Amino acid sequence: MDETNSLIEQRKTKLAALQARNIDPFANAFAPTEKCGEARENYTEGRSVALAGRISAHRDMGKSQFIDIRDQSGRIQVYVQKQVLGDEQYDVFKLLDMGDFLGVRGTLFTTRTGEVSVRLESFVVMTKALRPPPEKWHGLVDTETRYRQRYLDLISNPEVKETFLNRSRIIHEIRGFLHERGFVEVETPMMQGIPGGAAAQPFVTHHNALGSDFYLRIALELYLKRLLVGGIDRVFEIGRIFRNEGLSRKHNPEFTMLEAYQAFGDYESMMELVQSMVCHVANKVLGTLLIEHKDAEGNVIRTIDLSPNWRRVKFKDLIREIGGEDWFELSPEARRARATSLNVEIGKEYEDFEVTQAVFEKLIEPTLIQPTFVTHVPKEFVPLAKVSKEDPSTVEVFECCINGQEIAPAYSEQNNPIEQRERLEHQAGGEQHKLDEDFIVALEHGMPPAGGMGLGIDRLCMMLLGQESIRDVILFPQLKPKN
Repeated sequence: MDETNSLIEQRKTKLAALQARNIDPFANAFAPTEKCGEARENYTEGRSVALAGRISAHRDMGKSQFIDIRDQSGRIQVYVQKQVLGDEQYDVFKLLDMGDFLGVRGTLFTTRTGEVSVRLESFVVMTKALRPPPEKWHGLVDTETRYRQRYLDLISNPEVKETFLNRSRIIHEIRGFLHERGFVEVETPMMQGIPGGAAAQPFVTHHNALGSDFYLRIALELYLKRLLVGGIDRVFEIGRIFRNEGLSRKHNPEFTMLEAYQAFGDYESMMELVQSMVCHVANKVLGTLLIEHKDAEGNVIRTIDLSPNWRRVKFKDLIREIGGEDWFELSPEARRARATSLNVEIGKEYEDFEVTQAVFEKLIEPTLIQPTFVTHVPKEFVPLAKVSKEDPSTVEVFECCINGQEIAPAYSEQNNPIEQRERLEHQAGGEQHKLDEDFIVALEHGMPPAGGMGLGIDRLCMMLLGQESIRDVILFPQLKPKN
């Protein structure tokens, strides 16, 4: 810390020296004409350029210097000569440090080693950085620092920046795909009087003007379905979801969800939508349907093949493979005992269906590396879906699992208001304040048969971009406060 403070003081001294020369080291007085990467790609000997970026490397050779400046597109080398700048400007240049932002004008040339460079003719100090960059400028590895100070992570690790640029591209392609299919993008309330659409613990806030508590939304579903009632036949939203639950490699209390609903569709049409959309995004952003996941040393540990058609398998068949052919004929007590014998942790408060769900999540889901549609889920799991005519104990639902985790559940949506009320009342457990009466009223006005799906954007990005933790695809993940 003492060393850092000393470096900060040195930089403040240089700041004062610049100001003493009537130089504003935070001026907005330079406009680049192109990106650094563009200048390298469009190289022509002697072409004049005006570039701006952060100083990321520095080599002092006395009467000349080499620096690298970097912007979002990449870096370019700048050759600085005292005889070109003159004594006064060269002295100013020597007051610059790693991390400062600089605007440069000059001409392109190639060094003897073949490096595309700029022969500096003039420069403008744009920002004086008062703190030094991380000790390991190239390759910040401390996980705690990377997550808490993501800006340093982005500066130091180009591959991290590329991950988040690709995340942006993924979302862009999703939007384009849905727009092409006639879906309308909307925005629905983040603060809701009733937390509906999922069985999850909400965050509670208070609206002073209205004098009442509100909940940060735990799902997008119920408002989007109201729009189906209103006559918007294809609708979607990409929005933030908040669930007051635990943190893990797969969970963050604040995450991004895509939900889409299609009138006159069903879970089968949603299956086609999810498969086509994910393949489209992978091809557009990555140029391949073969997704490699690597370890820290760069060795490929698994390859995910997104090529259609994806596997389909019934939920009960998977459970029987692990839990025994007689699993669904057992008594609740026997199911609980067998789950325990399989080393699945079962909470005392678990309902019978939650025991089966725990077996799936612990022993089956992590094995589903290749794209798999797990269909015909027990109806207790999903109160907002239609019962299957094939097996009335299940609903017309699939869970799309890739890379050992669910990324997209989808339903044939329940549009019978009477049956919907019964199932929501059961889910609410007699707590009527949790029942969204307005949603039921909306259904009573008539909602067309529809298919709906939710896709976790963060988990999709993890899978496509080869990341093993959700924190590596969320710019600012939630962390415990520092002591």
